[in-house]
Amino acid sequence: MAWQYSEKTKRIFMDAVQGKPGTHLGEIEDADGVGQHGSIVCGDALKFTFRVKKDPDPLKDVITEAKYLTFGCTSAIAASEALCALIEGHNLTPIQALQIKNQDIVDFLEGLPQQKIHCSVMGAEALEAAVVDWAQKRGVDLAAQGVKLTGAGAEDDDGRVVCKCFGVTEPYLRRKIKELNLRTIDDIVSALKAGGMCGACRYAPGGLQDILNETWGTGEPAPTTVAAEPVAEEGMSPFQRYRKIEKVIDETVRPVLKGDGGDIELVDIKDWTVYCGLRGACAGCMGASRTLQLIVERTLKDQVDERIRVVPV
Repeated sequence: MAWQYSEKTKRIFMDAVQGKPGTHLGEIEDADGVGQHGSIVCGDALKFTFRVKKDPDPLKDVITEAKYLTFGCTSAIAASEALCALIEGHNLTPIQALQIKNQDIVDFLEGLPQQKIHCSVMGAEALEAAVVDWAQKRGVDLAAQGVKLTGAGAEDDDGRVVCKCFGVTEPYLRRKIKELNLRTIDDIVSALKAGGMCGACRYAPGGLQDILNETWGTGEPAPTTVAAEPVAEEGMSPFQRYRKIEKVIDETVRPVLKGDGGDIELVDIKDWTVYCGLRGACAGCMGASRTLQLIVERTLKDQVDERIRVVPV
């Protein structure tokens, strides 16, 4: 299945993986705030760091720089870029930055596919964890400032584990269902990933459906606020898949590489494996393998099919 991203999302992703000026992929050394959300085992992880201009009054510290590292897809990188841009563009204190919610990130990107909404949640929760770290270092009592944590580190998250695959607890689920207006199991999977692996918790007693029913009753589900839907590519013939891959490389990947004096040659396609080689300036670049992974493979996974694997030749 491929995903339909906004042009803004695709542009932000490409700029980030190329390391263009003004982007934020990386890590701040000796950061004033460090937070992480997700895990490599689950396929998604995000580390968020920020630096502040310190004031004698820590409540007046202002975030001057933000960066992130992520193991994720196009939407994870773009959502992280959006979060950093929203923070740096408004001279926010760490506490003020907590007012940025996942929907603000989605709006900044002009929409995300429903199944990728969890990427915006990752950013918002990694930010919260980083603010908690800053507060501990600066001796700030967040509770005394009226801050109520909503992420995985909230005080009331010690409770029954509903989704064992992702370690999602009942208190966290109930809070996020209300906060994000999640009305169906598909909404929960998209936003939180809970129920998205083995599926055993979906209809089990005390599982996702029971929690939804207790939260919202049995009324008609409300529409979600996600702006874009995935574009299914089921049923493509091998020839159609080849042409789709060729089109994405020609129209999306090649222009990016040519901007840096490079190019790409599509050598062969066997099932879901794409054999290609970087040419021009990109061929001898020390970051060639990173380019193949971050730009070529991830772009093909997102715009053609997630099963695609790129092999250099």
